[in-house]
Amino acid sequence: MRLTLLLSCFFLTFLFNPGPSQKGTLCTEGEKVFFNCSVKRSAKLVSLCASTDISKTRGYVQYRFGVPGKIELEYPAEKSGSQGKFEYHHYFRAQVEETEISFSSGGYKYSIFDDYNGEMRPAVSSQGVHVEAPGTGKESTMECQGKAIASYGELDQILPVREN
Repeated sequence: MRLTLLLSCFFLTFLFNPGPSQKGTLCTEGEKVFFNCSVKRSAKLVSLCASTDISKTRGYVQYRFGVPGKIELEYPAEKSGSQGKFEYHHYFRAQVEETEISFSSGGYKYSIFDDYNGEMRPAVSSQGVHVEAPGTGKESTMECQGKAIASYGELDQILPVREN
């Protein structure tokens, strides 16, 4: 009986714990990190993680917010077809670059942003997440502390692209 209970606890822990995270991220070992940063004045992290086999039709993409071991928001909950639940936007011209990955959950609109404006003196760079509350238009911004890990190279081939 005791062994059965011990094995049941082990199985449940294994089932609900996806494995060790990559150091400093909410992505698990073996996942790709498209975006990751720690939020200013907080211990919380923002991570955009994906399976290693990610493509437009295979694998998954997930947004995660929280601290290792206590994720407060994981979107989408269902990994299957997750690519279609995000939208990618990239704008570039000399001295200006803007990248945004957005999604909606529970009426809230979330946008991971990575902006650079070299026309301003001094140049301005900002990264983080904008969250817009439903029906109010109120937006809060959580900026990254330091430089985020960012690798967007293939996202335009994986996520739906917003033009404009």
